[in-house]
Amino acid sequence: MSRRTPALALPPWLAHALRAQRGPVPWSAVVRGALAAGPLLIAADAAGRLSLGVVAAIAAMLAGINDRPGSRRVSVRRIGVPALAGAAGLCAGTYAGEHLGAVALTLVLTVLGLFAGSLSAVGPVASGAATQLLVASAIGAGMPLPDPGWQRVLAFLAGAGWLLALRLALPTPGPLTGDFRTDSGTDSRADFRFDFRLDFRFDGERAAVAGVYDAVAALLDATGTEHAVARRAALTAALDQAQDAFAGPRLRRYASSSAERRLHAQYAAALPLAEAATALAWAGEPLPRRASEGPRRLAAAVRAGAHTGPLPAPARSAPGLRALDDALLHAAVAFDRGRGGDLPTRRRSPGSVLRTVFGAGGREYGLRVGLCFGAGAAVAQALHHAQWYGPHQHWYWLPATAVFLVKPDLGPLASRVLCRAAGTVLGALVFTALAAVLPRPEGLVALVAVAGALIPVATRHFAAQTAVVTVLVLALVMVGGEPQASAGRIGETLLACAIVLVVGHLPMPGRGGAGVRARLTAAGHAGHAYLAHVLSESDDRARRWTLRREAYRTLAEARAAIALAAAELPALARHSEGADEVAATLERLADTTTACAVHLDDTGRLTPRHLERLAELRDELTERRTRAGVRLPELPLAG
Repeated sequence: MSRRTPALALPPWLAHALRAQRGPVPWSAVVRGALAAGPLLIAADAAGRLSLGVVAAIAAMLAGINDRPGSRRVSVRRIGVPALAGAAGLCAGTYAGEHLGAVALTLVLTVLGLFAGSLSAVGPVASGAATQLLVASAIGAGMPLPDPGWQRVLAFLAGAGWLLALRLALPTPGPLTGDFRTDSGTDSRADFRFDFRLDFRFDGERAAVAGVYDAVAALLDATGTEHAVARRAALTAALDQAQDAFAGPRLRRYASSSAERRLHAQYAAALPLAEAATALAWAGEPLPRRASEGPRRLAAAVRAGAHTGPLPAPARSAPGLRALDDALLHAAVAFDRGRGGDLPTRRRSPGSVLRTVFGAGGREYGLRVGLCFGAGAAVAQALHHAQWYGPHQHWYWLPATAVFLVKPDLGPLASRVLCRAAGTVLGALVFTALAAVLPRPEGLVALVAVAGALIPVATRHFAAQTAVVTVLVLALVMVGGEPQASAGRIGETLLACAIVLVVGHLPMPGRGGAGVRARLTAAGHAGHAYLAHVLSESDDRARRWTLRREAYRTLAEARAAIALAAAELPALARHSEGADEVAATLERLADTTTACAVHLDDTGRLTPRHLERLAELRDELTERRTRAGVRLPELPLAG
């Protein structure tokens, strides 16, 4: 009998480099990508301002990278804020490149890198804005164009605004919603009609809310099994996505239309269901299949824009089941009336944002980005003045590449470097082959359109995204009148990889891993506030659900930061040792707090099991936070 040889485990950084996201093809984003840069070039060429068309196409490309699935209202912030930052960076880089010498320009770009890197610690939108600020400043300084700076800025805003307009105006697949209507005549026969209406304004919100109800049902099915922890994490992700879908300039505190009010009420009704499901998962008792039928019917009703119909009531033999039944009844009423309370929102005060920017995590992030961006700009200008680029002055590629490589949002450092190098080489080779046979400029414009359409699919893997972006940028450079530049792009990319690898592993002032510890500290304070509110036995459930959302959301952000840090090379990964155990304890604390809240609602007092579990978690958290070097507040416990 042969013994199977165990498979060799890949290093975390290499496993991350080979991993790709999965999911259906975002056809709507593919269409937007095809209609973005290509038509802009055609319009600019017709107007005789092809150089401005290249700038607009670059802005549309950068906006396309930020064009992620979600609601239209959140896309305004996700695309618009980075575009404004990019326009500011293009303006600063253009005028600095025209009026400053090499040394002064390098210092200015380094300072911009320090500022943008620190700002990146605030969150995903701020990080996207910081990336575009730096990339556009490098382009402005290193891509000499015949147009005045203010015209380049307007062209940049026009390009990003064009893609944002496409995002807001074009429908996504499956926007048809309808409901059955019955008209009874005098002949006692019913005339059934199915009325369709095209309403794609809220398709992202509708899909996100339905996903919450599906996640609740999945957690109820997994209760009492080994899959419960993963399903609870999936519920947190679904709630985060729904919360983001409602966060934007069109929906403020109050909904402004009947469709918004209905979705508002449906999301609010999901919060007590999620709370009850989490409490049941904490109890660990398997549930009958019937318990998850109600949330699944609610999910179907959200997607169809229809009424819920009769919902199966679960048994009421335990506090969690009684809370689930009450939440289902509340949801049925909310779905029928289409009215709900205020949405729990995530609002950060200016003081909190400043503490994040100037805190240990922001300083570490800013220092690495500033050093990498400044070093890339210095090396690029040295090569430029040494005529390494030949007669052409496009030296922006090296510092712009360093920006993408140094951003932790895109994966572990070694993984990013490997994917960037491989993607650039592949993209440059593909472009060289295509440029040899395509007619100019028509073939290059068509290539830009095809590459723009591929960006939404290529974002699933950094190497694929790099390859597509390389093809697109090389095509834009050639459309603008520059010759073939594939070999130069490969050399500059490899130089940027070397710079980022060296700077990324340099010892920094203070203790390493400050970003991870900052995320854990935020999660600890959010969990402390949530537990204190529950133990105070306050009747303000809206406040409780808001605190619950913040506790779980900050935990998810900490988990993501820890996972990326753990996949770094050992020299960097060691700084986050012990952080995963602290996060796991905080997650169990949040689940226990939720179970306490549901039990207090039902009986008005906690059981010895709840109190013992809280005491155990307090002791466990005290031990683990000391080992990991994380500062967390002392937990309040019930008397």
